[in-house]
Amino acid sequence: MICVRHLHYISMNLIKLTEKMSKYTKESELKSLHGTYKIISMDIEARLKEFEQVWLEANDEVIFRELVFCLFTPQSKAKSCWSSVERICEIDLLVRGSAEQISKELNGVRFHHTKAARVVEARKHIPGLKARIAGFKDAQEARDWLVLNINGMGMKEASHFLRNLGMGRDLAILDRHILKNLVLLGIINDLLTSLARKRYLEIEDRMVQFSEQIGIPMAHLDMLLWYKEAGEIFK
Repeated sequence: MICVRHLHYISMNLIKLTEKMSKYTKESELKSLHGTYKIISMDIEARLKEFEQVWLEANDEVIFRELVFCLFTPQSKAKSCWSSVERICEIDLLVRGSAEQISKELNGVRFHHTKAARVVEARKHIPGLKARIAGFKDAQEARDWLVLNINGMGMKEASHFLRNLGMGRDLAILDRHILKNLVLLGIINDLLTSLARKRYLEIEDRMVQFSEQIGIPMAHLDMLLWYKEAGEIFK
């Protein structure tokens, strides 16, 4: 029969072993991250420059196209979402199609009926959309407006949209790929499926601090973690 003292001893050893393994995992992940970054850092910066160029050259409709892409992304693969955006643009449904017409073209986009309806609803913001976004004092203010005024756009989607316009390099796009890696790196403890605004901002702040500590710019870190899971630099 094991006495209480022995149980405590075993328990403490298990805790120490777990902590040691956790530390090893974090160090291994960080080393791997820096190794990957050395290889793709220039590609990441080039992609971010492309996003900035989109903003410089885009009109309201092109910006709306980027907004629609981000509305499609929740619980769907980015490539499928972008292919669907290209499809509805190609057949002139982005600005003029009905929700029913759009939903039929959303291959690989989950909740396509709901998201198609949101596209139609969001069209009221097309006139002057670029000027409105440019008028905010910073990306955080623009994000708050998007979350409050665009149905279906949460903190993640709004951050994604602004990043794809070359804005908000310190905004975090906390999708499942990013959150999974933040857990592995010890930045957060649990893989959360839903984030309220306060919790989102707390994790974003931790990620900003982490990026400063390891010397990888925030916008680069976001795309680096996404690349680590998806194997490519996309949108």
